[in-house]
Amino acid sequence: MTVKKISSRIWAAAAVILLIAASVVPTYAAPYATYTYNIDGRPQASPAAYTPIMQIDSAYMGLPSPMADPSDMVVGPDGRIYIVEAGNHRVDVLDPHFKFLFSISEFINDQGVPDRLNGPRGCFVTKDYIYVADTENNRIVVFQLDGTIDHILEQPTAAVFEQNSIYKPVALAVDAAKRIYVVSSTTYQGIIALNDKGEFQGFIGAQKVTYNIIDIIWRSFQTAEQRALSTQYISTEYNNITIDDEGFIYVTTSSIDEAAQRSSLRDKSSTYAPVKKLNTAGNDIMARNGFFGPGGEVNINDSPVFSDITGASKIIDVALGEEGTWSIIDEKRSKVYTYDSDGNLLFAFGDKGMQIGNIQSIEAIAYRGSDLLILDKTANNITLYTRTEYGDILINALRNENNRRYDRAVDDWEAILQRNTNFDTAYVGIGKALYRSGKWTEAMEYFKYAYDVSNYSNAFKMYRQEWVSKYIIVIPVVVIAVLWGITKFFSYAAVVNKKTALSTKKRTFGEEILYGFHLIFHPFDGFWDLKHEKRGSIRGAIFYIALAVLTFTYQAIGRSYILNPRASYASILVQVTSLLVPLFLWVTANWCLTTLMDGEGSFKDIFIASSYSLIPIPLLVIPATLLTNVLTQSEMGIYTMIITIAWYWVGILIFFGMMVTHDYTLGKNVITSLGTIVGMAFIMFVMILLSTLVVKMVGFVSSIVTEISYRL
Repeated sequence: MTVKKISSRIWAAAAVILLIAASVVPTYAAPYATYTYNIDGRPQASPAAYTPIMQIDSAYMGLPSPMADPSDMVVGPDGRIYIVEAGNHRVDVLDPHFKFLFSISEFINDQGVPDRLNGPRGCFVTKDYIYVADTENNRIVVFQLDGTIDHILEQPTAAVFEQNSIYKPVALAVDAAKRIYVVSSTTYQGIIALNDKGEFQGFIGAQKVTYNIIDIIWRSFQTAEQRALSTQYISTEYNNITIDDEGFIYVTTSSIDEAAQRSSLRDKSSTYAPVKKLNTAGNDIMARNGFFGPGGEVNINDSPVFSDITGASKIIDVALGEEGTWSIIDEKRSKVYTYDSDGNLLFAFGDKGMQIGNIQSIEAIAYRGSDLLILDKTANNITLYTRTEYGDILINALRNENNRRYDRAVDDWEAILQRNTNFDTAYVGIGKALYRSGKWTEAMEYFKYAYDVSNYSNAFKMYRQEWVSKYIIVIPVVVIAVLWGITKFFSYAAVVNKKTALSTKKRTFGEEILYGFHLIFHPFDGFWDLKHEKRGSIRGAIFYIALAVLTFTYQAIGRSYILNPRASYASILVQVTSLLVPLFLWVTANWCLTTLMDGEGSFKDIFIASSYSLIPIPLLVIPATLLTNVLTQSEMGIYTMIITIAWYWVGILIFFGMMVTHDYTLGKNVITSLGTIVGMAFIMFVMILLSTLVVKMVGFVSSIVTEISYRL
């Protein structure tokens, strides 16, 4: 090969490299951590779903003057970007490449008089119009897409508005029927619904009031004049709004009581949630199926020692993404939290700072296809984020689910797990895809991995239905056999107890045990014979205590996954302690009290009667625990009912057992029972006091011994 040919090939390769380099958009490593949360509320590291590309300032846009107090940002259906500037009293319109097209500020109103926007705070763009919340002018101004004024919607009038109320629209959304939903910063009755002519239609989605119990009690003692002068309880106002293609309204608020907002995260309640999805009737229909309710930060810091950012998230905007995803922003932390249509947290990212990708003061968020735009109020710029390969796979998984391509969805979720094994939502996604394909057992396994009890229960219900249809003939035979066995056992116990009652021989251990099954159904004569005819014994009492301990141990480990998804249970030592301590306190306190109140029962009698009263626990708790393995989540009320009956039964037996043992009247037994409970608390207090004193004495002696050893 000649030198000339080699040289020409080198130049050709260099040209190709330059062309490739020129086509690559400059990206930057994310200066923040991306994460999700596990079921315990601990953050789990996640691959970045979005990375920053560039920051776009006023000079890059070519604005007529630098941005001032930007308050909102919207991406229109045509891909143009609209920036609302309250400081400059205008709306800047940019092309899809972030280059300035024109501003909306001054215009001739419908009276033919020169007019202009004054402190606008929000806007909404449809395929026909630009709606601007002209906040300080207390109106909505509607422009055509070229910036020409179309019409003005003045303050609506209605009898339901408070007298002398001020109308300050700060955000709005418009549905396909041109109904306008307005958020007014001074209106507490909810979102203002208007028709296309600006006529008032009603309020929707009013927030519930948060009350302080101390203030409520105090107000009950106040006069009418004092209540009028005191703080009034009013609904919290919304601060932002958007609407999806189906007409569902997403609203945010940042003025909810701190404790109420935290509670909404834990119990996934919508009452005091900082973000809601409303239908046209104003009802919240947002799905909250994640580990925590959608509302921003879960791992909340309360100590300024660890961080200067404390307390729950302050949610100020919401944006709608692809395939049912949506994002909210936290003004405190300058973070973005993205959820799917079921309320699962897909990822969270962002931080405060000057580095590209971080935001000094986050103000608004908007999607432009797969890209994400964030408005920085302090830096007066927009940060453009692009979706990563991980984010693309995530969206594609949701797309395949929505389009019922479940096999492809499984492949996508598995690809996500290869990149992020901490992502529980991927396990849920695979489980859902398998469920919809009719693979119930496989779906249950994946739901287990994500601790998704609700979906696990649904899959188990279908598996159970399939199993029952297959073994429909066997089930009645098994049920009849079990009932026959129980009936035969109780018949045998009745025969033995009747025979033993007429016998003068010493009771065997088996006869003492079987007597309990007579006592639980005949407490009055049962406890009488237990004491006077010596039908029970200490060894029988110990047997039933041991049986109760084993029952509680089995209950802890034998409950179904639905009741115990974390597979957590106490050791047998803890079970022994949790039963013996209250039993010891009851027997001791009752004996001490009844000795002073002419009780006829000895300490031994009280112990035996109380121990035999525990028989309903194994009798009902064991079958109930077995039953949990064939019940769904919605049917667990049956289990709860059986357990409740068992404890009520035990309580009744103990009550009447003490009454018969001490030969008390009903009234006197009630008094001594209440006194026994008080005595238990007193003994517990003395024991704690004594143990504390012993610990201090041991510490004192130990310190003296140590001091002496040093001096010697």
